[in-house]
Amino acid sequence: MKAGRIYWLCQILGWGLYSAFGVAGAAQAVGWRPFLFIGYGAFFAYSVVLTHLFRAVIRRLGWGYAITLRNSARLLAGAVAVGAIQTFLVIWIDLLLEGSRSTFRLSVSQVGLWTGVTGVTIVWTALYIALTYTRRVREKDVRLELLRRESELRTLESQINPHFLFNCLNSIRALVAEDPAKAQEMITRFAAILRYNLNRDMNRLVPLADEVEVAADYLALESIRFEERLRVRFAVAPEAARVPVPPMLLQTLVENALKHGIARLPGGGEVTVRAAVDGGRLALEVENTGRMADAAPSNGGGHGLKIARERLRLLYADRARLELAERPGGTVAATVLLPDLS
Repeated sequence: MKAGRIYWLCQILGWGLYSAFGVAGAAQAVGWRPFLFIGYGAFFAYSVVLTHLFRAVIRRLGWGYAITLRNSARLLAGAVAVGAIQTFLVIWIDLLLEGSRSTFRLSVSQVGLWTGVTGVTIVWTALYIALTYTRRVREKDVRLELLRRESELRTLESQINPHFLFNCLNSIRALVAEDPAKAQEMITRFAAILRYNLNRDMNRLVPLADEVEVAADYLALESIRFEERLRVRFAVAPEAARVPVPPMLLQTLVENALKHGIARLPGGGEVTVRAAVDGGRLALEVENTGRMADAAPSNGGGHGLKIARERLRLLYADRARLELAERPGGTVAATVLLPDLS
């Protein structure tokens, strides 16, 4: 049973039983009267409402997340205040219904009523805090973990952007004096990349098709620098194009392939982007001409791949991975395996 249902069941049973015992006790003292059922029925209803509102205050202000002297004093003061409101409503309704026959015309009766009702509300508060403390602490830990992950993701993303932008600017700068028309076309592509990069925070995941489009623009920009040394091929299955992926993930793989692969080869080479859904998982691969021994200082890839791995860990835990492997024929492939979230 869900926690919300258990809470309401306890509310109804707890205040219902208290009201039922109250009716029985009052009937023994003053006899059975119709007004007893009306008064205690109203007591049951507003006690449920008042304690529920008190619970909302406790949750919103975080009084139950830490058992401290200050929070205990706040809880006690809140319970006393709720008890005072309950007492006022009991007396007011009883005087309205019973008039001169009301048992709460005397101050002694009023004080006794307030003491009893407040004591029950204090017990309710203590039980609520005791029974939900572990869950509240766990929820707080989860929220803190989510905030930590969000902060780490934004830090990692901020490390990707400057490197990416400076590469694009350098490519356009090299073309301006040689071919102004081509430079204008590349500036248009660069503007599209910037627009994509600035708007990507609106959604944590984006369709792979968007990633392929921006990667194609980036490779077109880099072809200015590499000229005939860079050859590009895309093989993206339609069903794979619809799968949501982390923004700038493909861009990072392509950039790594150029920096640690093609750029190190005098004759250049080919970059192939492949994507397919296989066995319920998205397989995204960027293969480039080159050797791992000539690429990064370690076989784990460059700084961009390390950031990409960390992003995958934060977003998917152990459900995703990034692998870098050398293949026969003189190529290196970076492969990302993601859960199929389409």
